[in-house]
Amino acid sequence: MKSSDKMILMQGNEAVARGAIDAGVDFFGGYPITPSTEIAEILSAELPKIGGKFIQMEDEIAGISSIIGASLAGAKAMTATSGPGFSLMMEGIGFAKITETPCVVVNVMRGGPSTGLPTKPSQSDIMQSRWGNHGDAPAIVLYPDSVKEIYELTIRAVNLSEKYRTCVVLLLDEVLGHMREAVVLPDLEKVKIVNRIKPTVPPEWYKHYQDKPKYIHPMASYGEGYRFHVTGLAHDACGFPTNRADEVKIMMDRLRKKITHHLKDLIQVENFQMEDAKTAIFAAGITARAAKTAVEKLRKSGKKIGLIRPLTIWPFPDEAIKEYFKDVNTIIVPELSQGQMLGEIQRVMGGIWNINTSKTKRIIPIQKCNGELITPDDIVNKVKEVR
Repeated sequence: MKSSDKMILMQGNEAVARGAIDAGVDFFGGYPITPSTEIAEILSAELPKIGGKFIQMEDEIAGISSIIGASLAGAKAMTATSGPGFSLMMEGIGFAKITETPCVVVNVMRGGPSTGLPTKPSQSDIMQSRWGNHGDAPAIVLYPDSVKEIYELTIRAVNLSEKYRTCVVLLLDEVLGHMREAVVLPDLEKVKIVNRIKPTVPPEWYKHYQDKPKYIHPMASYGEGYRFHVTGLAHDACGFPTNRADEVKIMMDRLRKKITHHLKDLIQVENFQMEDAKTAIFAAGITARAAKTAVEKLRKSGKKIGLIRPLTIWPFPDEAIKEYFKDVNTIIVPELSQGQMLGEIQRVMGGIWNINTSKTKRIIPIQKCNGELITPDDIVNKVKEVR
């Protein structure tokens, strides 16, 4: 499992497992579910070799609960799931956020709702990854488009969870999870690994939820001699339940501002051939790969078209979209859902942009939710159709 500079053939789910170990993950608790099961299978074999712990829980609710407990005890913790399992984890994800407990949830998306299409790809959990848990809460959600990037963003997900003390979601889709590509993994000495900040004050001075100007604060672990309380109730700086409006406001502002005050650190987008584009595609994950091929084909025929691909789905890259799309007339949004990213694009671009119209400022959706992929030709044909 050691990374090297040699080219190897790797599956997407294997890249998650390798990235997790290289990021320092030493606890995995979860329940097997297609199409994420290989992540658990690999980590069940590899974690014990490095002194880590793997435990198969009785269900996904127990899985998310186990990694929260492990993280509070000092572990770097992860779970992996899909579809129905992700739904079951929502309350636990909300608990991790309000208790500011670092952890990573990998969701390899499949067709739904309910049991749906266990072996077919989907991108229909994008909204759930942001809004699935009840209440106002921060969300950091990453979405790669290649096996190498799966490895890289797994490490980034762990790093961000540790830095910002929150639950980070890594989205894949079934095709990315199961596809294999030749990749070269970096020398680990060159990979940046982030560990949570530890307190330097005496135990009697320690506040587990102390406000800091940058909204990043130290975190003691159980067993280190620091006394603190953890609850899903609204709480004060020491973690004890409170109904005081001023203390609740401080807590809620901290949960929000740890995200909104660090957008430059959190948001990553790729722009491809956007320099002179009059038509733009916005696509993520496996669909972005088809979109990039479509751009290359259309460029050869003289079309001024480009692609914006979000590596960070949440926070949504509002400002990047406004900047890259300011000179385009048509935005194509292909996605394996009934329009979850489409609505966000329309929100960001404003009221003068209309869906499926002949007007100059138009947003054109391409949607599939039947288990089939959107192909480069699907996008090429749609672009030719609307021009």
